Amino acid sequence: MELFAFDKAFYDKGPKLVAGVDEAGRGPLAGPVVASAVALSKNCIIDNLNDSKKLSPKKREILFKIIKEKALFYAISVVDSNTIDKINILQATLLAMKNSILQLEKKPDICLIDGNCKVKQLDIVQETIVAGDAKSAAIAAASVLAKVTRDTLMDKYAKEYPLYGFEKHKGYGTKKHIEAIKEYGICPIHRKSFAPICNINQLKQRIG
Repeated sequence: MELFAFDKAFYDKGPKLVAGVDEAGRGPLAGPVVASAVALSKNCIIDNLNDSKKLSPKKREILFKIIKEKALFYAISVVDSNTIDKINILQATLLAMKNSILQLEKKPDICLIDGNCKVKQLDIVQETIVAGDAKSAAIAAASVLAKVTRDTLMDKYAKEYPLYGFEKHKGYGTKKHIEAIKEYGICPIHRKSFAPICNINQLKQRIG
């Protein structure tokens, strides 16, 4: 598989431990951003592994368990909506990525970071890879762990705040979600700094 050959090429250059890093939840109007770091062995193969966006929810759930079983190490980090509002979504994403890397049981020799931004204040070699979740097995694995974790959290929030349909759109700005915000105001997990939320006048804060 091309994904695994991509990572193997990094191992062949000398690093003993390669970790892939990805996030889920940069774009939604509500909920946290979640990042994961995953280290797979040089010869690891996981059937049907792919960018989480290209997988059905059922396949992601199956792979979520397999990845955790086959990974050498993995970690998942969650940064909440309040922090996102305070430091902006890019910095919150990089914070989640940094935390996930630092939580790994063993320090990687190199981190393959999805996207084009390196993680600041991290004493580890980093390689940024645009669309990395479609190229690297470790990044794809990280994307699955992050996505499934975030979706599970949003399903829990859907029970706590049932007016918004979080179980369906996971916090993204669908028409029905925006209509619910206009009708009911925002709840504690909405990102107040995000448009169109910050542009809607006289929002009613719903608590509980």
